[in-house]
Amino acid sequence: MSNFLQEFRKFAVKGNMIDLAIGVVIGAAFNQIVDVLVKRIITPPLGYLTTGVDLSDLEWVLKAPVLAADGTVTDPGVVLGYGLLIEAMLDFAIVAFTLFVVIRLINRLKDRSEDETNKEVPTPRDIQLLVDIRDEMRRFNASTPPPKAEAAEV
Repeated sequence: MSNFLQEFRKFAVKGNMIDLAIGVVIGAAFNQIVDVLVKRIITPPLGYLTTGVDLSDLEWVLKAPVLAADGTVTDPGVVLGYGLLIEAMLDFAIVAFTLFVVIRLINRLKDRSEDETNKEVPTPRDIQLLVDIRDEMRRFNASTPPPKAEAAEV
């Protein structure tokens, strides 16, 4: 059982998992902000411009409800509520735009943090080893005198 708990601990404290959890919590809080923004800030002026129509109340009646003589509904009818779809699309547009702005800002910060003066590509390890061998051979050849040439007999 302790092995299971150790594995779970390793899984839970991985950097990516913690980042994901933080993102989910912030996303849930951001969702509430967007919901209020759409329903309380954006939708009322749109309703005012469309002669007081509340977007969430917009619907298309396919079949009207049937009422009994006493006012009770005998057949509820069929209604497509497209106003809620419009609000959901506004929610989506705001979230998508906000994410675009945040990701764009993060990418710009990453680009600035990269060292533009040091664009040198690191030398591969095998090439570096060959360079080291060459340099060692040069040092060895420089420290040992060349063999003396004997005069050729004519």
